Amino acid sequence: MTAPADHPKPTPAELELLQALWPLGAATARQVHDALRDSRPELGYGAVLRLMQVMHGKGLLIRDDSQRSHVYAPAQPRDALQTNLLKDLLQRAFAGSAKALVLAALKTGISRKDREEIERMLREEKE
Repeated sequence: MTAPADHPKPTPAELELLQALWPLGAATARQVHDALRDSRPELGYGAVLRLMQVMHGKGLLIRDDSQRSHVYAPAQPRDALQTNLLKDLLQRAFAGSAKALVLAALKTGISRKDREEIERMLREEKE
């Protein structure tokens, strides 16, 4: 199962950029570069701008050309992209088995806090 043509899958670098852009909503390349500066100080402004232009071409970002500095926004909300990526992972790596995916996630190491939250959610679901 592949992502539909209107919802391309981001590369790891593109996903990292989206993680910085989602909280901003819409932003210029300069603003995204500033948001990434702490986690990726080696990443130059030009690289961010080029990546955003490529992402726009792929349909991962929408662009407002009405201002001097182009303003970019994610083409999909975070939860929609995460759902699409999860469905793809589920099919490719776990043969469609949600149970296998969840068990693998739990085996990789989960914090006590996260485990307690998951258990609480499962109890609430039963009620």
